[in-house]
Formats: sequence, structure tokens, C-alpha cells
Amino acid sequence: MNINEEIARLRDLLPASWRMTTSIKSTSEQLEPIASLPILPWQKGAQILINFRLWRQLPEPQRDLLLLYEVSWRQQTRWLQTGAYQGVAAMSLAGGIVEAIQGDITGIAIAILLGTIGINQILRKNKSSQIQIESDREALEVAQRRGYREAEAARALLDGIPAAAKLAGRNTPEFTELIRCQNLRVIAGLSKTTIPETGINDF
Repeated sequence: MNINEEIARLRDLLPASWRMTTSIKSTSEQLEPIASLPILPWQKGAQILINFRLWRQLPEPQRDLLLLYEVSWRQQTRWLQTGAYQGVAAMSLAGGIVEAIQGDITGIAIAILLGTIGINQILRKNKSSQIQIESDREALEVAQRRGYREAEAARALLDGIPAAAKLAGRNTPEFTELIRCQNLRVIAGLSKTTIPETGINDF
């Protein structure tokens, strides 16, 4: 596999809005075939890291869907989105600055506490099954615009999740991976057991 050619091919899979703000880089240090870094408030887009020694062991459809999911997930979990917890974190930061100027130790401590709570809730929500299932669905939609049938794309991602985990040295699926896989089985027509809404609100 030529790394530069594969990166160019993967970039072509992305919608134009993602392609402009997504960088794909080769790394031999990480244990996973594909990983990504959070999009911090001062950053414009996602940074995708691929270990091509492991990546080349996956079939092309699995590679395509794993990439689309990873970028979608990072776009879904951007820090600068409107939400209650983002508001708490921002207000706590502003309040902390004011209290620091005034020298109010108690106020500073309260601002730090509230900011920590807000940030922790953001992180928990970003890792929730609900967010990841939404990212799966968006990845499938993009794949269909690239010539995949929905069931075909769902099957590729369904097979890709455990395959990537195995290459990373994990034989036991994580809870969110089990939820995602069951939802993908339904989309692929391999199961009729849907995931109840209460089962994915796990944050």
C-alpha cells in the first residue's frame, strides 16, 4: 500500500466541508489502526492518525467506513457547540477571571469547581453511545453518496469495528461498541432487535 495514495483516496471520500478541515497523518506509534485527536476550541478541524502497518490489514470497505465514522464522531464532538455544559464551562471561565481580578479566593474555587463539572460532562457526553450511533448514521449517509448501499456500508462498519479492535490487541468489545454493532446489525438487515432509546442515553 502506497501511503500517499491511500491518504489521497481517503480524503476523496470525505464531503468537501470535512475535507477542508481534516488532516490525515501516518503514525507508527499508536496501537490502533485509526485514531483521532479532539477538536479543541482554537482548532478548525479534526486530525486523523493512521497506523498503516495495521491499516493495510483491513479490507477497503472497512477502511472507508472506519474513516468516515472517525471524522463524523470528531465533528459531532466539537467543543465549540451550543449546549448547557459548554455554557457552564464558558461562564465558569469568565467568572473565574473576574474573581481572580477581584482577589476573591472563594469565588475562584467555585468557578473552578463549576468549570470542572461542565468539562467532565462534555467529555462524558462525547463518549456516549448516543453520540457514537449518530456518528455511525452520518458515516453511512456519506458512504451512500460515495456509491455504497446502506446495508453494504453498515455491514462494512459492523465488521470493521471488531477487526480494528483486534488489531489494537483488544479481544473484548467495549460497551459502546456492542451497542453500535447491534444497531448496525439492524441497519444491515441481520437483526430485528433494535436498541431502545434508554439504552443509548448512557452519559
